[in-house]
Amino acid sequence: MARSKTKQLSYIAVPSKVIHSLSSSSLQNLILSPKKSSRSGNRLFSLSISPRFFLLFLFIFALVGTLQIGFRLDPLLPFSPMPCSTDGRGITASAVVRTTDSRFPITAVAGGEGWKEEEEEFWRQPEGMGYRPCLQFSKEYRRQSEAVRADRRKYLLVVVSGGVNQQRNQIVDAVVIARILGAALVVPILQVNVIWGDESEFSDIFDLEHFKRVLADDVRVVSSLPSTHIMTRPVEEKRTPLHVSPRWIRSRYLKRLKREGVLLLRGLDSRLSKDLPPDLQKLRCKVAFEALRFSAPILEFGNELAMRMRSKGPYLALHLRMEKDVWVRTGCLPGLSPEHDEIIQEERKRRPELLTARSNMTYHQRKLAGLCPLNAPEVTRLLKALGAPKDARIYWAGGEPFGGLAALQPLTREFPHFYSKENLSLPGELQPFANKSSLLAAIDYIVCEQSDVFMPSHGGNMGHLMQGHRAFSGHRKFITPNKRQMLPYFLDTSLPESEFNGIIKELHKGSLGQPEFRKVGRDVTAYPVPECMCNNTSTRSPL
Repeated sequence: MARSKTKQLSYIAVPSKVIHSLSSSSLQNLILSPKKSSRSGNRLFSLSISPRFFLLFLFIFALVGTLQIGFRLDPLLPFSPMPCSTDGRGITASAVVRTTDSRFPITAVAGGEGWKEEEEEFWRQPEGMGYRPCLQFSKEYRRQSEAVRADRRKYLLVVVSGGVNQQRNQIVDAVVIARILGAALVVPILQVNVIWGDESEFSDIFDLEHFKRVLADDVRVVSSLPSTHIMTRPVEEKRTPLHVSPRWIRSRYLKRLKREGVLLLRGLDSRLSKDLPPDLQKLRCKVAFEALRFSAPILEFGNELAMRMRSKGPYLALHLRMEKDVWVRTGCLPGLSPEHDEIIQEERKRRPELLTARSNMTYHQRKLAGLCPLNAPEVTRLLKALGAPKDARIYWAGGEPFGGLAALQPLTREFPHFYSKENLSLPGELQPFANKSSLLAAIDYIVCEQSDVFMPSHGGNMGHLMQGHRAFSGHRKFITPNKRQMLPYFLDTSLPESEFNGIIKELHKGSLGQPEFRKVGRDVTAYPVPECMCNNTSTRSPL
């Protein structure tokens, strides 16, 4: 077989300071050095010594004497069309960066032993203690499933509202209520969002066939009411009390539902108790983490953006709650300038009904109580204290911050590799999702869920769902800012930076996504241990 004569361009990983230690004149001399004659009788010494081989030899020689190698990711390096292979920890083994001198095709490998210890610690995943998804239902539950699937008399209609993550929570509870009543669930109706004007339907956001298939053994899901029930006047409940029990649901609705055949429920947010029997808690997890898969176009594009983020190594995702309405509703101030704070205060006075926080607390009291979102300077300082490397790649999710992109400048100055779906997308890629806030939020969710590290700046539906989803997927790192305890140290200007960093790390040792038992009143979709996850031991307790 003939050997190909095509020359391959070789690359070698070297530290950039070795490159700069070679003067341009010496490189020029190497390039122009003459070749020896190949006609000499001694074959050992008649090999043609190419300048490239000689240059390679010098670089390897210099590399042996180098004790420390530092790496920086080039923000201008275009995204690879395919993800790099990983070493199992989410860190790419072949992430490549350019040297500062573009004349020479020499690369440096990132993610090796040159990483600083604190950077490795930042990307390190928490100990999962052997907890894994555990959704085995009881024999009694499985026995009742046959009757639930066979029933053709009772149907539940639900109307869900809010953003996509709030809708997800209500859909989860709608499935559970349908199971409690032994009714078929008609595909939930998504109320048009009055704020964003999004008219997306269930099948625009979620994979409907997958939803039906996964829940086939638990609840019968139908696309519409059958002809026998179309003319039925449904039993309508406009305002279900908060945190009702399964017994309350049955006593309130079951008799009338059997008589009328259709029940219509609205506003399910937090209406069903967080503390349910084990089988119903498992059903909640099954809906949230397995059945509610996003539709194919959203899933494909979200995965593509996540792949672009990962193409050069691990990445951090932030959910920043810095929108104008968040500052108004929480009774907090953005701290951008006195003018910006005045705008928020005036809006709150003009529309007091928007304030969801306790009105008897001042802004400073709310702040110190940990009830306010972190602003950009606080997020920046927290990430630095926790050891986030300056070249960390960050994906940020959330609406437009109050004050525009200028509000993010403290973050982007310190962490320049800062991306959103807008600047990760190629021209035209976002067009199918334009003006669809629920679809855009779903894309954010996918990229955040696949990140190596996730941190919200405030609580909320997305943060809680992400916390539970990352736990259910293997306890991937989730930083919960310990706002109440850390903010006094943020205000202490006398603390040296090293001491401040040590304190902040200590405060967050138990807030990095380790297994955590659900407490009474907490949502199982945020804390899936122990109802939805188990390990091989019964005596071991989570941190």
